Amino acid sequence: MRIFITGADGFIGQHMVERLKDKHELEFLTEDLRDHAKVGFQIKQFDPEIIVHLAARTEVQDSFYEQISFSEVNYVGTVNLIEIAATLPNLKNFVFASTMEVYGWQPISDIIKEGKEEGIIAFNEATPPNPNAPYAVAKYGCEKYLEYAHRSYGLPFTAIRQTNAYGRKDNDFFVTEQIITQMLKNPKEINLGYGEPYRNFIYIDDLLDAWETVINNPEQCAGEIFCIGPDNAIKIKDYVHLIASKIGWKGHVNWNTKPKRPGEIYILNSTNHKITSRLGWFPKVGLSEGLDRTIAVWKNILENQIPHNQDKRFSKGK
Repeated sequence: MRIFITGADGFIGQHMVERLKDKHELEFLTEDLRDHAKVGFQIKQFDPEIIVHLAARTEVQDSFYEQISFSEVNYVGTVNLIEIAATLPNLKNFVFASTMEVYGWQPISDIIKEGKEEGIIAFNEATPPNPNAPYAVAKYGCEKYLEYAHRSYGLPFTAIRQTNAYGRKDNDFFVTEQIITQMLKNPKEINLGYGEPYRNFIYIDDLLDAWETVINNPEQCAGEIFCIGPDNAIKIKDYVHLIASKIGWKGHVNWNTKPKRPGEIYILNSTNHKITSRLGWFPKVGLSEGLDRTIAVWKNILENQIPHNQDKRFSKGK
């Protein structure tokens, strides 16, 4: 199939290109997503059967302070792409990278905030979204615009509400890799943020399997929203302790060294029941195995001084 990919230079995009390049004809967005004329010209020249839309600003914390930029790129840019996609004669599906963040603050969060762990549940596609960050608001707005285009123009789309992916080999910008690299570099102590929320995590290979399953089944997926993320929510503090035990790290964690984000969300957890029952996909790599793989990769990177992108936003331990 002819597949047009936005965000091909991002974490998921790079892995997806590697996964698909020998199976399909690929084209990558090279223009500013907000430029209707240039983006439209590039896409129409290629005439895709599938659009995979990954391009976005993804730093949730930053979205509270750069609302206009996030809205322009994540919402306006996506609406621009949707309107172009609606004119394509051979398009079979528009697959959109949404996020578990759209669920935002749920009533169960109040229970968890009080320290009652029996409140842990998994959200699904029927759980009403309640986005609680500008990033999530923009993503949910895109979902609603896709639904509008589906009803009005017959645009086929699938929205994938994905959770925290880990298994990066090129940067330590995100939580799992940040924790691992800090521990490997700093044997005595590390600095982290707020440790009370619960999050679920998915290994990159499982996430790519889910995306490829959706891409390969456009007729079954058109007009659908799927949650992608195993029901394995773990408190961030427990997640850090798990990583420490696997590394053999005996140092001290300085918690709360950066402020909580406004309206902190205490739980993001999902179930895969819908996509498993419809398409047969389910995650195969458990959290323990995925962490073992990721730790081994970063030990090799750091021991052999392999170049990688380092996140300067997070303070390191002494």
